[in-house]
Amino acid sequence: MAAIKYTKTELRQQQIRLAQLERYLPTLQLKKNLLQLEVNGVIGDLEKLIVQMNNYVSRVQSFQKLLTSPDAENLFRSCEIVQVHKKYENIAGVEIPIFEKISFEKPSYFLFDTSFWLESGIHGMQLLITNREQISIQKEKKVLLEKELREVSIRVNLFEKIMIPRTCENIKKIKIFLGDQQLAAVSQAKASKRKILQRKEKR
Repeated sequence: MAAIKYTKTELRQQQIRLAQLERYLPTLQLKKNLLQLEVNGVIGDLEKLIVQMNNYVSRVQSFQKLLTSPDAENLFRSCEIVQVHKKYENIAGVEIPIFEKISFEKPSYFLFDTSFWLESGIHGMQLLITNREQISIQKEKKVLLEKELREVSIRVNLFEKIMIPRTCENIKKIKIFLGDQQLAAVSQAKASKRKILQRKEKR
């Protein structure tokens, strides 16, 4: 940390710095609060998705024994992911992934040539896979938001606990020093005046 100068110029610079810090701090605090709300929202969404996942797993397990049938190959092929569609949105200065949909392989079978359970099985498996990808993207979103929240929290603490108090202390020290200098100058002027008067009286 650079040593402060006990001058009027330094005092003005420290006062300008304090004004800038105090003006920027509310913006950082607002960003911190927004990020905290977003993180809480993502955690809530994740909990709901995990509950859904458990429901979908139970649903798929109900026809698990049928996965060894000849039609199981059609099910697996129809559940192959072609593409996970997602977009990115800027939330409190962070580029966040947003799940849109999943494109699966097109079915290559005739409905009337397959077992009655196949359509239901494909639908259940696709829901499960979609849910899994949603959870994955939500976790990615959570990591990004929490990282930004940590960084902003550090900056808020730095402003509140170090930079602003230190600048206030610098201003106080400079004011005291300049005040003492002014008092010393006044005292010196009075002493000089007294000596002049004393010399005049002796004459």
